[in-house]
Amino acid sequence: MGDTSLLPLFALFFVAMLVGSFFYQRHREKLLKAWAASVGWTYVGADPSLVTRWSGEPFGRGSSRKTSEVVTGLYRGRPAVSFAYRYTTGSGKNRSVHTFHVVATTLPAFLPTLELTPDGLGARIAKAFGGQDLEVESEAFNQVWRVEAANPKFAHDVVHPRLMERLLRPDARGMSLRIEGTDVLSWRPGASDLDTVASRLDVLGAVIDAVPPFVWQDHGYDPART
Repeated sequence: MGDTSLLPLFALFFVAMLVGSFFYQRHREKLLKAWAASVGWTYVGADPSLVTRWSGEPFGRGSSRKTSEVVTGLYRGRPAVSFAYRYTTGSGKNRSVHTFHVVATTLPAFLPTLELTPDGLGARIAKAFGGQDLEVESEAFNQVWRVEAANPKFAHDVVHPRLMERLLRPDARGMSLRIEGTDVLSWRPGASDLDTVASRLDVLGAVIDAVPPFVWQDHGYDPART
């Protein structure tokens, strides 16, 4: 028979972990509520609808997908949201939990999907296996950003010199962002970092502001009439 003398110790350790997790989550919730109140936002907690709202990275992968730490409000007049997104891959000893901090704001009209991600080692590996990377006229931009879009003309219309210049600034470098449907969103690995919400929304807002009027008009929205 196996040695059961350590079972009480394991049980105590497990209970301690549960209690610690409970108080940590209570502490995080208190911080989130205080932050939301300080900027005029609302603490929501969880919103299952966000799990299926988008189909690109980091969504649609793994299992046990869920959101937490959801806060919503207006940023520079636009509806916005910040939340933690988690999913799991593998099982048993190979089970891994993947966590991302997602920030998103809304668009005034539906637009085709356009994804901009850092052009690092992972992007080079993906491109080696046939992954897309549209080239623009700025070599400096091509070296920093990977551009993916099902509609190349739309991508070139949106990623024009003024937007390229903005996305080469330090606060935008290293971001992953995507126009998808009626939103533009950014995601990064790790827990929610409220200190980055404003700067990331500034970049997303710059992307929206850089969309040319004729692109909006082609998709049923006339900014001149708002």
